[in-house]
Parts: sequence; C-alpha cells; structure tokens
Amino acid sequence: MGTLYVVATPIGNLEDVTLRALRVLREADCVLAEDTRRTRILLERHAIPARPVSLHAHNEAARTAEVLSKLTGGASVALVSDAGTPLVSDPGERLVAAAAAAGHAVVPVPGPSAVLAALSVSGLPASAFTMLGFLPRRASARAALLCRFRTAPEPLVLFEAPGRVAATLAALRASLGDRSVCVARELTKLHEEIVRGPLSVLAQRFAAAPPRGEVTLVVAGASGADARDDASQDDAALDRLISERVAEGRSARDVAAELAGTGRMRKREAYARALRARGGS
Repeated sequence: MGTLYVVATPIGNLEDVTLRALRVLREADCVLAEDTRRTRILLERHAIPARPVSLHAHNEAARTAEVLSKLTGGASVALVSDAGTPLVSDPGERLVAAAAAAGHAVVPVPGPSAVLAALSVSGLPASAFTMLGFLPRRASARAALLCRFRTAPEPLVLFEAPGRVAATLAALRASLGDRSVCVARELTKLHEEIVRGPLSVLAQRFAAAPPRGEVTLVVAGASGADARDDASQDDAALDRLISERVAEGRSARDVAAELAGTGRMRKREAYARALRARGGS
C-alpha cells in the first residue's frame, strides 16, 4: 500500500516551511498541487526537482482514480494546496477520503495556516473558534448561515476576496451586531497588514479604500449579555414574521418550511407557532 502525505506549505513567506515538509516533497514519487505554477516556485526555491501535477476542483474526480492506482502500487504521494494547510477551503477532500477508504496511509505534515495565524494576532479569545471559510454569495444563504452563529460565544474565522471585504463586514454587522473584528491581509508577506476595530468602522474604511491581496477575518463571538438579548429579540421578530405570513394566508406547513429553510427555527417549532397564530391548538 502507498502513503498520501497532506503537506502544509507557506501562506506567503517561502521561509515558513518545515524541514519535514521539504524532505517529504523531495522524496515523494508524485507531488499534487492546486496550481502547479505556484508550487513550482516553492520547489525551485528549495532546489527540489519534482514536477508537480495539478489537482484542482475541476479535475479532482479523474485525478483521484489515477492517484489511487499509484498508491496501490506502493507510491508515496504529496498533496499541497496553493498556500497553507490543504483541504481548508481547498480541493483534496475527495482524494483524502478515497485514499483512507482504500486502506492507504494518510499522513499529515503540519505547518502554516492562515486561520491560526490570524487568530494568534487577532486579540480575541482563541481557545475555541468556528471556521466558516468563504461565506455564500447569495444574501439569503449568507444571512441564514450567520443566523446559526448569532449567539455563539466563539470567534468566527472567514476568508474573503479583497473586493468583497467591505460588503462582507457590513453583512456581518447586520447579522451579528457591531462586534470587534480583526482584518488580516497578506499574512507573512511583504505588505502584511493587521487591522482591528468594530465591524462598522472597518466596513467604512475598506469601502473607501478596498484592500489588496488575500484576506482573513476574525470576528468576535457573542458575549453572554449580547447572546441573551439577541435571542430574545430574534424570538420576538420570528413571532412577528410568522404572524405576517399567516395573515397573508400562508398555511402553517408553508410557514414552517420557510423558516426551517433559513436555519432560524426547527420545522416542528415553527409549525406549532404558526398553528397558534392561526388560532389553532
């Protein structure tokens, strides 16, 4: 059986790579990379002669079959992403799952992570956190997702494209309130920038001057008082919404399905409230 190594690589500064990662990349029979051009820069910097093979979202299914064949033959394969630890908002999940299911060894080679780097300098509690990756583009889906974490005390970590940072900060404020946020841009690179402040203030700042480069956001969790107040306000708002839908002539079943679809309430509870609003039991 073969071995699949999941290798973390630098998120910016090419010196941020472990000795073990360099050894694995040098000894691997095959190096799989999200973008072979970016990985080749790292390999050439450290005099590693390997020629990386692409594995990205559009070819992962086909590439997985090829790699499984190599592993069955006893090969060692190294998987890297463009930057940081693979599978964190990167392709490779299908391959790792398939390799493990086939009985091959899947070995982590840990190292840089934009998530942990941003958390470490955010000034926010980091003993527990929730990683959301990139938020949904659709406003309704984004609001439904954030609603699930409105009362969670742990910080939220997100990735965002520079052109959407201001809009995302504004959306976070609308869903979560005006919490503290850390905007970490171009981590470990020449133009690294770490800015902290309220969501409202930084939303205005980056609307006026959109940032450049890769961005990681760390948003403060809800305080105990905020969570209680928010839960109470949200509960009242849900009752008003249910009453409005019932007044429009919607059935209790339809109202329950709508609320369950947004993640704001369990379907059974929404159905019971809708029945009460209709004057039922």
